[in-house]
Amino acid sequence: MPAPLRRAPGGVSSNVTWHHGHLDRAERWSALGARGATIWFTGLSGSGKSTIAAAVEAALVGSGRPAYLLDGDNLRHGLTADLGFSDSDREANVARVAQAARLFADAGVVALVSLISPFRAGRDAARRLHAEAGLPFFEVYVNAPLAICEERDPKGLYVRARSGEIPAFTGLSSPYEEPVDPDLSIASDRMGVEEAAAAVIGLLRTSEAHPPPSGQDL
Repeated sequence: MPAPLRRAPGGVSSNVTWHHGHLDRAERWSALGARGATIWFTGLSGSGKSTIAAAVEAALVGSGRPAYLLDGDNLRHGLTADLGFSDSDREANVARVAQAARLFADAGVVALVSLISPFRAGRDAARRLHAEAGLPFFEVYVNAPLAICEERDPKGLYVRARSGEIPAFTGLSSPYEEPVDPDLSIASDRMGVEEAAAAVIGLLRTSEAHPPPSGQDL
């Protein structure tokens, strides 16, 4: 019986080779008439990440451009359902979602990732993953004061965290490392959803007016 596949350091499978299809990225994007990218929304729970990302998705798709919202809570129903909320699990969550977003972007879809992603190292690794594949990546910091996020508390999580029901809650008992140099910062306590979505779409379109080299296919 053949030996089972080993897991290499960092969770990368050993003894596997990337299988290339018949189309390269340029052909695929040309056929779609659209270019892929990942827009990564980070911020505290209740900051408005998913609301803004959903508005961007609706606007892009409404204009005929493929886009898909990869919401952190939705992904925990399947792709990352096996992960908890320890620091190591949060890191694995970000890494796994980054890989999924990269595939969406390579396919010509604008991947809209809405994920707290509390640690800079994980977000930086997601950016590097895309850069190595020659894919556009934009970090959008949806910034709202903790007090505002608690006041909104759309899912009742802050109340539960304050009562001790949810341990290691980001922003309270677990750290959130703010982006140092995001591609876009949105003060969601002072900017409406439509204005914020327009700013994100403007960022995407401005970058595409002066695109970097296409890099390599996955």
